[in-house]
Amino acid sequence: MSLKLRFTPDGADGVQGSFACREILQGYDGMVHGGVIAALLDCAMTHCLFHHGIEAVTADLQVRYRLPLSCRARVDLRARFVQFHPPLYRLTAEIRVGDQLVARAAGAFIDAARRPAPVGNGT
Repeated sequence: MSLKLRFTPDGADGVQGSFACREILQGYDGMVHGGVIAALLDCAMTHCLFHHGIEAVTADLQVRYRLPLSCRARVDLRARFVQFHPPLYRLTAEIRVGDQLVARAAGAFIDAARRPAPVGNGT
């Protein structure tokens, strides 16, 4: 299942987008699963990298959940660079509903060309 996220530039160092939550993403009754929230934050940061012509993969992700997120909410996503020292990039992201901060994340990403080979690829 694709989340079909789209992002646009937000200043010189960030991106923004929106997402309509839905019932299929439910964890507890009526609330979006925390893993989906983490994935949304990770996607926002990854797209920030893509918008700057950087292909990198997640090396570390720290998520802070502040409020439950309704499966009926429309959220605003934002991500931006914090540090830029190739091959390592540090970014932050947040999810808001209106003026309420729902969750935020800090992530470290490493240049995709330097990542190790996938484990369990059958060879």
